[in-house]
Amino acid sequence: MSEATPFSSFVDLCEKLTGTTKRNEKITLVSQFLRGLTPSELGPAARFIIGRPLAGLDDDTLDVNWQTLSRIEASGTREAGQGVPPLFISDVSERFSAIASCRGKGSQREREELLRGLFARATEAEARWLRHIIFGEMQHGVGEGVMVAAIARAADVKLALAKRAMMFVGDVGELARIGVIEGRSALEGIGLSVGHPIQPMLAQIAENVGTATEEHGGATALEYKFDGARVQIHVHAGGTRIFSRRLSDVTESLPDVVAAIAKDVAGREAVLEGEVVAQSVDGRPLPFQELMRRFRRVHDIESMVNEVPVRLYLFDLLFLDGEPFIDRPYAERWDQLAQLMSENLLADRLVTGDKGEGEAFLQAAMDAGHEGLMAKALDSPYTPGARGKKWLKIKPAEHLDLVIIAADWGYGRRTGWLSNYHLAARSEGSDEFCMIGKTFKGLTDDEFREMTKRLLELKVREKRGTVFVRPTIVVEVAYNEIQRSPRYASGFALRFARIKAIRYDKSPHQADTIERVHNLFQRQFERKGRS
Repeated sequence: MSEATPFSSFVDLCEKLTGTTKRNEKITLVSQFLRGLTPSELGPAARFIIGRPLAGLDDDTLDVNWQTLSRIEASGTREAGQGVPPLFISDVSERFSAIASCRGKGSQREREELLRGLFARATEAEARWLRHIIFGEMQHGVGEGVMVAAIARAADVKLALAKRAMMFVGDVGELARIGVIEGRSALEGIGLSVGHPIQPMLAQIAENVGTATEEHGGATALEYKFDGARVQIHVHAGGTRIFSRRLSDVTESLPDVVAAIAKDVAGREAVLEGEVVAQSVDGRPLPFQELMRRFRRVHDIESMVNEVPVRLYLFDLLFLDGEPFIDRPYAERWDQLAQLMSENLLADRLVTGDKGEGEAFLQAAMDAGHEGLMAKALDSPYTPGARGKKWLKIKPAEHLDLVIIAADWGYGRRTGWLSNYHLAARSEGSDEFCMIGKTFKGLTDDEFREMTKRLLELKVREKRGTVFVRPTIVVEVAYNEIQRSPRYASGFALRFARIKAIRYDKSPHQADTIERVHNLFQRQFERKGRS
């Protein structure tokens, strides 16, 4: 593990992974590769294998579009015997970091020059896999789950330990470095600490309040489900930092949220979780799109605070004064949260086992302009990054988070806009997205214009009026029914699909899966007969 690893070795691994469909063989190939890397190569290489050029969850940090890369590749790659120094994994990592750091005037040209220099040192095969990494489309069947299993094997630890460590680390690169270099004891010592965000606990769908109550043993805690942005707030002596559900630091955009909690947590160390909701002048919640104006603003924050006021609703306490709370029952975490924070900052909540009482609470949430309810098992620990039945979402209208994979040019009033969007769900455990419908409904004229601009930046190719794009943009889609469809490879189609929100806070890896679509399709027959 002392010599630098050529990027060609990474390419050889990817070709071997492409050549097998066996999960265990993929795990073996990746684990053997990881063991042969230097400490500084482990993090970047682990990320590269699953199509992440940089650490973190954001997918567009390199800000490179298809047209730019095609133009660079057209200028040629390295051939054997040219005297150009070969690429090493460390070279690629350093170059990606440099590209991501390009900011301000002239940054586009600077990015292109850095990319041109990288591809000039790459062979044709290396260039192909560089492109796969940049666009996050590895196409060899190794996703995060296989990677975590490979890291466990390389570190010679049980998979359960690696999975738990991944909950807190949130980055396969860091997990690989700790596991392979520092070993079992270091992995066992990983936990929640203030200032280091963890992935949020996730929920499954429940049909209604009665289903949720039954699942949770006869009684459950119901909370309003807000149409806002989930945040994780870390408070310590050095100040307060706010992180989005994708673990991006959004503190500068939310000075009013920092101020709202300051009095209650002064002199304490805490990690809080809640939802930020945009509000109208009469205190009603505004659509999610309005809130995103706050999160995207980097200048003149003060005027935006006045233009789009927000309210914070807290619903969990993960850490307090040196003690992690994630393994404690939800009921205990809530009691501690309620003692710590002012009542006006807490989410509306009802603990009940009565279906009628729960349905009335759901109606109250809807009347207040919110999405529905969350049902939380009173004994549930907090499991970062995991989706299970301990937390359930109850929403009268069904929604899916889908990825736009293509769009058609509009006509009539929509001429000049990409306005009919091809929607796809994720195939669990792979990089594939399977189409399940189209829609041109739900966006405003300004959103159509902005979406057209973004999609053209993601353009891969165009054919007969359809622009095919990298699967990057996630949209929340409402629909009336899921139908069987021979038209789409997924086997399903959405009836009366319409876009409810553009989910700038979600990555394609967090989109809903075909497996979930199938489960929702089957569930429809609890209410309907089969044809």
